Amino acid sequence: MRVTAVTCVKNEGPFLLEWIAFNRLIGVTDHLFYSNDCDDGTDRLLDALAARGLVQHLPNPAEGRNYQMEALKHAAKQDIVTEADWVWVADVDEFLNIHVGDNTIPALIEACGNPQAISVNFQFFANDDVEGFEDRPVIGQFTRSHNPDLWGGESAIEVKSLMRHDFPLKYFGAHRPFFREKLPPKKRPSWTDGSGRAVQHKFLVAANPRRIRKFPAQGARAFATLNHYPLRSLDSYLVKNDRGDVNRENRAFDDTYWRERNDPAYQDVSIQRYLPKLEKALAELKSDPVIKALHDEACALHRAKRDDLLTRSAYQDMRDQLLNASKLPPEEEAMIARLGLEA
Repeated sequence: MRVTAVTCVKNEGPFLLEWIAFNRLIGVTDHLFYSNDCDDGTDRLLDALAARGLVQHLPNPAEGRNYQMEALKHAAKQDIVTEADWVWVADVDEFLNIHVGDNTIPALIEACGNPQAISVNFQFFANDDVEGFEDRPVIGQFTRSHNPDLWGGESAIEVKSLMRHDFPLKYFGAHRPFFREKLPPKKRPSWTDGSGRAVQHKFLVAANPRRIRKFPAQGARAFATLNHYPLRSLDSYLVKNDRGDVNRENRAFDDTYWRERNDPAYQDVSIQRYLPKLEKALAELKSDPVIKALHDEACALHRAKRDDLLTRSAYQDMRDQLLNASKLPPEEEAMIARLGLEA
């Protein structure tokens, strides 16, 4: 079975090898990376991996700022995608945690009854009070998350999707594929959640704007969960923040994104079943001296960026604010205030 993962990256150098190695463990056979504006060696590491036949690396074709959607439009026409049996669109901080069979994508597909698409709910993993960046697997460092059935004050949680080659594709979305308009009901794709259940009709046909990319997570993760690590260490979050917004001076920092995802209410170490094989796979990748040197350079540049950011008062203030931020998500804190309760 040929499974192609498609992703867009900017300054993700320290995390590339883990994501590639993990995906290969779960059955991804091909990787298509699009990169743009990298200054941490991400592009050089991807070029070296591409030269060894381990990934395909292309510059992001976007002419404006819609980097992800332009890349996905381009990806849909690439042989590495069109010749795949399945396509997995995800980000480098997202890990498909499969709970069934041998914990691989083929096992997930079989458990779900071989549909034309499978959408798996996110589980957002908190920072775990990890301040410093460490060059070791993310999936081994962060173990706490929100209640997997509830996030951000809602029961509906976002998904990412696997798509089979015969899906009647109109275009790829970042969270799910979209099929052609006016497709007769009998020709609509078979589509399940992470428990092998048919997805809700309004999600299937994208009828509800609030549910285009999410649906209730309760009961939907029997076979798979999408572990999402959007914060990682505090160091890495500062660097991520700079990557997304390089003009922060003289502007107030909003910690809502951090607080919504830094809910440590629940512990889940199930993904660590992969750690022994992942460590071995990473060692194998780093046995190539060029790959190891480029990975180490990316880690050094990541730390250097953190050091540079912390010479700026805005980032010093941001770090202090995040260190002292409430661990209660904003919605939960507001509810407690309305009820006149003490946290």
